[in-house]
Amino acid sequence: MEVVVRGRNVEVPDHFRVHVSEKLARLERYDGKISRADVELNHEPNRRQHDNCQHIEITCRTRGPVVRAEACADDFYKALELATEKLERRFRHAADRRRVHHGRRTPVSVAIATAAADALAASEASSATEDEEPYDGPGKVVREKEHPAKPMTVDQALFEMELVGHDFFLFSDADCGLPSVVYRRHAYDYGVLRLTG
Repeated sequence: MEVVVRGRNVEVPDHFRVHVSEKLARLERYDGKISRADVELNHEPNRRQHDNCQHIEITCRTRGPVVRAEACADDFYKALELATEKLERRFRHAADRRRVHHGRRTPVSVAIATAAADALAASEASSATEDEEPYDGPGKVVREKEHPAKPMTVDQALFEMELVGHDFFLFSDADCGLPSVVYRRHAYDYGVLRLTG
């Protein structure tokens, strides 16, 4: 696995690079196909953010989906420990999921379990846009990303959303061919939004 460590507003010493490589080497027991790990260290210069001034973001690239975690702490060693724990949980979850899906105990599909919630989520989304007041000023786009998209099921989209650690995931639905978004709702519920022509 190639480990690339970069610092923003901070110089990264060689001994910390070695420490990062040793920590991330433990992840290969969950997925031996990790090709690259990008580690970005960021120091927050604001003294009011003293407890969370060291921020680490780790992105692991595999043959499958990208797995990402980030953490903040008062020093980089604690932040690295927190971020690697999150990554281990996500990789362990992915390994367990592969094992369960190939066994006899295949869980109920999320698409089937949330079929009734689809209509409710769509009606909530349309009612939320009607109640909002108009925005006076123009917004400012500060970041754009492009990702290659292959059609996938709702289950796979939820799985990849959990691996990345976001609250939503945009994908092309393999079942109906529409652009769709899965998102996290209260507790452990999920919703699906689809764009129709």
